[in-house]
Amino acid sequence: MKPTRRIVLFISAITAVLLLGMVLQEKGKITLTKDMIAHAEKLFGLQFNEAKRDSMLESLQEQLGNYEAMRKIKLDNSVAPALQFNPIPVGFKIDQDKKSFKPARLDNVIPPPALEDLAYYSVSELAWLIKNKKVTSELLTKMFLDRLRRYGPKLENVITITEGLAIKQARKADAEIAQGKYRGPLHGIPYGVKDLLATVGYKTTWGSVPYKEQLIDEDATVVRRLEEAGAVLVAKLTMGELAWGDVWYGGKTRNPWDTTRGSSGSSAGSASAVSAGLLPFAIGTETWGSIVSPSTECGTSGLRPTYGRVSRYGAMALSWSMDKIGPIARSAEDCALIFNAMYGPDGLDKTLVDAAFNYDASLKISNLRIGYLKSDMDRDSTRKAYYDTTLAVLRKLGAKLTPIQLPQYPVYDMAIILSAEAGAAFDELTRSGKDDQLVRQIKNAWPTVFRASRFIPAVEYIQANRIRTQLIQDMQSLMDTIDVYIAPPFEGDNLILTNLTGHPCVVVPNGFTERNLPTSVCFMGKLFGEAEILALAKQYQDATDYHKRHPGLRF
Repeated sequence: MKPTRRIVLFISAITAVLLLGMVLQEKGKITLTKDMIAHAEKLFGLQFNEAKRDSMLESLQEQLGNYEAMRKIKLDNSVAPALQFNPIPVGFKIDQDKKSFKPARLDNVIPPPALEDLAYYSVSELAWLIKNKKVTSELLTKMFLDRLRRYGPKLENVITITEGLAIKQARKADAEIAQGKYRGPLHGIPYGVKDLLATVGYKTTWGSVPYKEQLIDEDATVVRRLEEAGAVLVAKLTMGELAWGDVWYGGKTRNPWDTTRGSSGSSAGSASAVSAGLLPFAIGTETWGSIVSPSTECGTSGLRPTYGRVSRYGAMALSWSMDKIGPIARSAEDCALIFNAMYGPDGLDKTLVDAAFNYDASLKISNLRIGYLKSDMDRDSTRKAYYDTTLAVLRKLGAKLTPIQLPQYPVYDMAIILSAEAGAAFDELTRSGKDDQLVRQIKNAWPTVFRASRFIPAVEYIQANRIRTQLIQDMQSLMDTIDVYIAPPFEGDNLILTNLTGHPCVVVPNGFTERNLPTSVCFMGKLFGEAEILALAKQYQDATDYHKRHPGLRF
């Protein structure tokens, strides 16, 4: 037995050396073979004969050299591809006629007996109190800073408290208001940002171990615009690591309604903090559900704007053709106030479109053509009763509802677009092996997705985007017949489909389960139609009180 075993081992070693010699050239470069091509074909669902493989060898070897040469060029995450996604269908007319912004008018807001009772006041209510000098921004800011310190560790929703900056900005706001210089409804209002937005003087960790010490010493456009509006940045909030889920390098962000549950994500800390009354509003991002999902879980109101509405300059890139930035707040009206300070071209993000945002809180609902995804709502049996109640409220408000169906496309298969772009955005992380440092190392997590994305052929990525062009046109044909439609947050194709087409969404709470957990519904609009869906959602919230409920925080 032993001599035979030695012979086998010897032959195996010789074979390994020969194979290694076949694969490697001088200086460690890989030499491709026809057998490699044959095996690779199976990954892509293709089949070529021997002659075709032989004729490809030289080109494939050359391409491999191209890749190696290009990898020597350092590409920061902020460098966007030269090819830019355009969600605008053929024949679509952009409304650039900007009219006055018309939020609801508040005549009088009564200050509560205790300062901390302001924790769950809306942005518009706090704005009235600050403008009318019933409370100072500094007092309000210190109150929210205290709540962030007290409840943040249990909820695991805060990465950095920006106290020095916050006090400075609050005092500046108070001084300006005292001098009669009132900037608008965000002046003096504390807020937080998802920790993928760069801020001068503070780390931007992306919620991830490899980047936890990262300092990007500039302000993202959104941060700068909110500062110009007078808002006070008090915290950088948790996010699912590299914008997936609610697990980050410091733990798992919690749902304030039930701390045994995660907040969902990836705008985890933004939704959790607003829900818990740690902030009046926060900024989140969405590529595929990252505003809708945590807002649903935590019972907040969120706006995912049209692709090309809000500058992503200074934000972590995950998918250049799908990333969007929007507010998470207590109400749709608050989202309108915040969005009004955020949107529009900045000369830095080349995907932006100069379109009007003509919000009018008193919009007449009966003038809107409103559809709803009846089949999806009926299929979501556990939530159907909540959708039926929502539709009944809208009908009572004067809405005329028409059942509709979305264009039928393989949208989940088209999600390779996101995977390919994410793989490119974190190419260096994968090739360096530092993806081993990410917290989640299960199959359904970023390290595996980034690695697998290397096997998405460029041809298939382009084909998916060509199908996307047809989807955009067909979606426009549908939106020509309606102004707004109502959708469940997750059932069916709507969430991924509209993230691919770039359509806007407002998500608001529409009920509570027997376990006292929030449920939600989505108001979907035309491209650049945020004004209509926000006004409709606002009037729905005026007729309900789900958004006014808040968790007890008994811990």
